[in-house]
Amino acid sequence: MGIFSKFISKIKGVSTADPLDWQELEAELLAADLGPSLTSSIIKDAKSIKGDDALASLTQILNSKLSSKSRTLSKAVSTSALIVVGVNGTGKTTSVAKLAASLKGSGSSVILAAADTFRAAAVEQLQTWGARIGVEVIAGKEGAEPASVVFDAAVRANEQQVSYLLIDTAGRLHNKSDLMAELGKVKRVIEKSLPVSEVLLVIDATTGQNGITQAKIFTEAVDVTGLIVTKLDGSARGGVALAIENALDIPIKFVGTGEAESDFAAFDSERYISGLIGE
Repeated sequence: MGIFSKFISKIKGVSTADPLDWQELEAELLAADLGPSLTSSIIKDAKSIKGDDALASLTQILNSKLSSKSRTLSKAVSTSALIVVGVNGTGKTTSVAKLAASLKGSGSSVILAAADTFRAAAVEQLQTWGARIGVEVIAGKEGAEPASVVFDAAVRANEQQVSYLLIDTAGRLHNKSDLMAELGKVKRVIEKSLPVSEVLLVIDATTGQNGITQAKIFTEAVDVTGLIVTKLDGSARGGVALAIENALDIPIKFVGTGEAESDFAAFDSERYISGLIGE
């Protein structure tokens, strides 16, 4: 059942909802991780809805809270570099692999760069995925500088003239200035060889409003152009996707819904809004 399904059923056929209905809706929106600011804005807009056009009006209101920026993956004429960033534990490395599998499945050639060198498990994980999906992974020695791995990967991507170079980066947030310096250096190294078409931030939907905080920090470090939201299932907490787009005006481009390779898809805003409403 969607976050707004009970609300729709209550006001259909009547001109207004009573004060208790509005209190219940507010509580549900806050519980769904929309946050106080967005919740207040939606409640204010929703109070003008008439019963006979409740569904269409609410759909329009929710759509207006989403980013209007393109959700299509940007592509350069030659090889495109896609930098994937995010906090460790959000499913970042897995998302890199799933995106590579999706791109390969659509006919594009891909190389992966294991630049999360501070976490040995991340390099091994990406190499395992690479072997599984048939995509080459460029990795350095243990403890190698991320920038050196990225440089080697860019050289290889140019040699092979692949469509995409996907770069998995470190996700440490213990020191904000270190993060900004490291990601900035990685981006500058790539840009000397390849155009950076996208910087994709991976956010775990279950982290709620903390996801917005993470997004703000990473946006300060690098120019985030799109989001990959993981663990975005049919539960009520899926409202965080709406909150993030409204707060940052960064479009969600992909969603991950499970562990399997197939549990990854382009974000469908219409389907998402329908799910919130409970159609």
